[in-house]
Amino acid sequence: MNRSFATSSLWILAATVVLVVALVPFDPVVSQRAQGLPGAIVAFNAHITDFGTFRWMIYGSGVLVILAYAVHRALGNGTAAGRARSVTRLSLYFFLTIGATSAFVHLAKLIVGRARPELFADLGAYSLTPFAYDNLYASFPSGHSAAVGAFFGAFSMLVPRLRPLFLAGALAIGVSRVILGAHYPSDVAAGLLLGLWTAIAVAFLFARRDWLFRFDARGWPLPKALSGRPK
Repeated sequence: MNRSFATSSLWILAATVVLVVALVPFDPVVSQRAQGLPGAIVAFNAHITDFGTFRWMIYGSGVLVILAYAVHRALGNGTAAGRARSVTRLSLYFFLTIGATSAFVHLAKLIVGRARPELFADLGAYSLTPFAYDNLYASFPSGHSAAVGAFFGAFSMLVPRLRPLFLAGALAIGVSRVILGAHYPSDVAAGLLLGLWTAIAVAFLFARRDWLFRFDARGWPLPKALSGRPK
């Protein structure tokens, strides 16, 4: 196993545990207060929240891949075969990242079975019903947050300079899930970090095959575009 991958995985696992443990005691009060925010804020979050579905992430990835090909072609970068290869690998990176995250998050939801905030009055914030096969018991982790964690995590690996912007976008959609009463804060934290970990894991996998990424001196996946090497 790559030492850098093991180290980054341990850091993300530790961050997930720390954040979830730190947020869980505040889940009920934060959730209730967030849902009580002014109507204009709630309405705005209702408009942006659906961009965090796995469906939208897949659509968005497809559009971006098409745009990437168009830009490559307009700039005359490489041969037609080279452009096609780059776009294929870019597509595969996004779809593998988003698809794997979707599988992980749905499995975790099924195993944990946490009741959603809409059941707070009846069951409280800490009710667990594993293998309930019911969306009302699928609060942890947040699927929307995992999707945007994967989507923006992939972008942060491909365009490191814009990582703060991608982080802000992921957090905005994650917070919207709390404001709309769909998830507790700890659900969102776990989802975001799960998506980010998957994006990093797939980047390491690609770097081993010399696709899109190469390993730097520390063993971390660096996008080839930054080094001027072919993709």
